[in-house]
Amino acid sequence: MQLSVIIPTFRRPELLKRCLQALTNQTLDPSTYEILVVDDGNDISTRVQVVSIAAHTNVRIRYYGQPQRRGPAAARNRGWQQARSPYVAFTDDDCIPDSNWLNVLLDAFAQGAQVITGRVVVPLSETPTDYDRTTALLETAEFVTANCACIRSLLEQVGGLEEQFDRAWREDSDLQFKFIQHGIPIVKSNQAVIIHPIRRAKWWGCLKDESKNRYDALLYKRHPQLFRERIPTYAPLVRLYYTLVVSFLLGLGSGMAGAGTVSTGAFAIWALGTLILVSWRLRNTAQPLRHLPTTLVSALATPFLSIYWRLYGAVQYRVLYA
Repeated sequence: MQLSVIIPTFRRPELLKRCLQALTNQTLDPSTYEILVVDDGNDISTRVQVVSIAAHTNVRIRYYGQPQRRGPAAARNRGWQQARSPYVAFTDDDCIPDSNWLNVLLDAFAQGAQVITGRVVVPLSETPTDYDRTTALLETAEFVTANCACIRSLLEQVGGLEEQFDRAWREDSDLQFKFIQHGIPIVKSNQAVIIHPIRRAKWWGCLKDESKNRYDALLYKRHPQLFRERIPTYAPLVRLYYTLVVSFLLGLGSGMAGAGTVSTGAFAIWALGTLILVSWRLRNTAQPLRHLPTTLVSALATPFLSIYWRLYGAVQYRVLYA
């Protein structure tokens, strides 16, 4: 047994099935690797799916149900701690590993690699939505747990993944930064390919995802220098969000105080900024008029949610970060 593949999952048995089918059809000898599925939902349908696939393959597949939901970082930790191989690879249940993925990883380890980050491919239509383009940013990320691998003992050395990141956000960057701080080199392999299809989501999903912004504060607190160097700040967008929130509140407050001129000016700035945000989100989208109502609602709500969660994280983790 040379390699253990860890997959955290949460109540997505059909997506997990697709991932497992790709992993059981690798070009690598089935006797040389194992698959560990860690179910953060402890879901019976997921367990049945894993057992069914395991019964029809020569690849060893093990299932672990988490007693309570603790997030993907904790699930990955349980997986690598149960692994029986010297090398560990991570992917996600909604990903499709290339048939040569594991072979490429083992070849890289044979050539002396200690930590490997692979290539994530996000197929886009000719007219992607704003959500699609956001998902496609995975293609340019330096290090994601959807496609990485390392020597198992190095996870012990750095303490595994930080479980304070209890949602799927920034836990991979935290692991990357810990490797860097321990002087462990990370090798990029463009041949180790994972396909990450875009999942259809409700339009308000992006609003719910704004709550993830609080984990930026945690990552900044743990690795301030590396955060500044490695994490895109999206400074112009954040400045626009602050401008929209402040101008709206100023317009509201000054209007209530009877300062009509100030209120009008503030609301004008807010309206102009909102139009800029809407037009940016609709650029190159399919059927922009069709998406206009939901995009407008999203553009109105996102700045307030984003700033709220950024400040929430700063307070929660007691760090001067905004």
